[in-house]
Amino acid sequence: PCRLQSRTRRLEVHSYPPQSLRKRNLTLRKYLVLLSIVVFGSVGDTLLARGMKDVGAIDVHHLARVFSALANPWILFGIVCLLAFMSSYMTALSFADLTYVLPATAIGYVILALLSRFWLHEHVSPQRWAGIALISLGVGLVAGGPSRTEHPPAVVADAEAVPERK
Repeated sequence: PCRLQSRTRRLEVHSYPPQSLRKRNLTLRKYLVLLSIVVFGSVGDTLLARGMKDVGAIDVHHLARVFSALANPWILFGIVCLLAFMSSYMTALSFADLTYVLPATAIGYVILALLSRFWLHEHVSPQRWAGIALISLGVGLVAGGPSRTEHPPAVVADAEAVPERK
């Protein structure tokens, strides 16, 4: 007679590199990547805003005007900064979860408001400062958590018909 035996095998599913090879703590290099996201994002957005004040209003229905805006040095340098931001952002997402990276770089809102106020001479209302303060408080709540979600190894049940010999 044959008896159905159930065997359970543990299969470890790893993302590359395996967790055993990955450091759990953020290193100085990783903090610098997060800082570069904040700096390049804030400065890039501010440079684009500065350039668009020179160019004036544009409309996507007039593509020649859109492309002529690219000749403005403020806009070009802003685009370069935003490309550096994107590269840093992709690097950060390779070693940390989005739910860690986005809040950890939210201090950029403060830097952006300061640049807007003191370099672009924009009016930042008390209501906006209050919103920025709330964002900063929220960052404090999530910044203490782990940078990467840990997933336990998967357990797979494997049922095989094994003839029992007597």
